[in-house]
Amino acid sequence: MHPRDPLAGNTASAEENHLKGKAMKSKEVEKVRKRAARFLERAHITISKHEKENIEVADFGLNDIENVGLELVVYENNDRYCAKELILLPRQMCPEHRHPALGETVGKQETFRCRWGEVYLYVEGNPTPKPKAKMLPKYRKHLTVWHEIVLKPGDQYTMKPNTLHWFQAGAKGAIVSEFSSTSADESDVWTDPNIKRIPSIE
Repeated sequence: MHPRDPLAGNTASAEENHLKGKAMKSKEVEKVRKRAARFLERAHITISKHEKENIEVADFGLNDIENVGLELVVYENNDRYCAKELILLPRQMCPEHRHPALGETVGKQETFRCRWGEVYLYVEGNPTPKPKAKMLPKYRKHLTVWHEIVLKPGDQYTMKPNTLHWFQAGAKGAIVSEFSSTSADESDVWTDPNIKRIPSIE
């Protein structure tokens, strides 16, 4: 891991890429994938060689992976349930979203269980006066829920379907196990209109 100031944020080139909406480079994706794998090793979470080589790197179309993004290992996702590991780089944020009803289903219900590091989860409810999250103003303006739940290893929290939420790792990064009903990430509703859940890679 490399030190950085989460409030200082992007380099000039990253800022330009965000504004232009450029896709992530495959070399950058592979670099982040290897970092995520090291986080899993540090947490003593073993995954297969195939899973390690296919860790999903999601930058949500913003090309600012150090500040906004998520790395995922999907163990299982079928028509009844889903199980994933969510890996977050230091201070990396997953933007505000909700899982709406789809067809006859009420939408995804999910439980987050912190495995390593510290996670700041924000949901609907009374705003926390001094939240621990830190991010650039251009991302903060798209966040509307500020009721803070701090998850440390062994802590878990369950969100009902269609609940607005977002989350950010602490200064060392974090790993969260997600247990949920069927996941349909492409149908998630994002508060930030610039978000693209399915990333494009050059």
